[in-house]
Amino acid sequence: MLDISPILLGVTLVVFLILIAVLNSWLYNPLLAYMHKRDADIKKDLQQIGSNDEEVNALIAKAEQIVMDAKLEAAALREKVIADAKELAQSKLEAKRAELASEYVEFEQSLAQEREELNGALLSQVPLFKEAIKAKFSQL
Repeated sequence: MLDISPILLGVTLVVFLILIAVLNSWLYNPLLAYMHKRDADIKKDLQQIGSNDEEVNALIAKAEQIVMDAKLEAAALREKVIADAKELAQSKLEAKRAELASEYVEFEQSLAQEREELNGALLSQVPLFKEAIKAKFSQL
C-alpha cells in the first residue's frame, strides 16, 4: 500500500535542499539585506531627528531671546517717550503758570488802579450826596 521509495525520498530531499539554497540566495538574503538597510536608515533618521530637535530648540531659544530683547528695548523706549512727554507737559504747564501769574499781577494792578479811580470819583461826589441827603431830610 504505502511504499516508501528511498530513491524518491532522496531525490525529494535533494530538490528540497536545492530549493532552500536557491531561495536563500535569491530571496532570503536580499530580503534580509533590505530589512537591515531599512533598520539602519531608520536609526540614522532618528539620530537626525534628535539633532534636528537640538537645532530647533536652539533656534527657539534664540528667537525667545530676540523677543525678550525686543520687549526690553520697547519698554525702555516707551519709558523714554513717557519721560519726554512728561517733561514737555511740565514745561508747558510751567509756561502757562508763569503766563497766568503775570496776567494775575496785571489784573491786581488794574483792579487797584480802578479802586483808586472809583474812590476818587466817590470822594468827588460826596458833597453832592450830602446835599441830596439834606434835601431828602428837609422834605421829610
